[in-house]
Amino acid sequence: MSIITHWIIFDKGESMTKLINPSTPGKEKNRLSKAIIITIREFMRMHETNDRTNDMLAFIILALEEIASGIDRSVEAWEKRGYWVKADKYRMEWQWTEKTAERLRHAFSSDQEVEITTELIQIMAKFSKIKVSDKHRMGQPWIGAFRKYQE
Repeated sequence: MSIITHWIIFDKGESMTKLINPSTPGKEKNRLSKAIIITIREFMRMHETNDRTNDMLAFIILALEEIASGIDRSVEAWEKRGYWVKADKYRMEWQWTEKTAERLRHAFSSDQEVEITTELIQIMAKFSKIKVSDKHRMGQPWIGAFRKYQE
């Protein structure tokens, strides 16, 4: 999750706290992408649907939606400098996340196992260049995601 650091600035004898979030949308995208890969790997090892698989699917959907929501924030700096082509290329590269999250949400809510598996395979293909060790330290990022999904 995001790390927030505190800086205390003294101005005319009064202390003020400034919160700085060093986590950028790009860093979040990378972290979430790796977490999605880990979750899909574990999901594919499961043989039956249960609470754990519901958490996994909910996490993947929420993570894709989070990536999609960070796209515009990621390109703001490029657009301020006039790098429109670079910003548009980035948007086109990641626009699939929102559409995939919608399709996966629909398949999950209507319990369409074949469509779910198809979407997960397509997601893994999109993330094929990202390497995540089997000895990662991310734990199980999907735990409790189904509760958030239902809210």
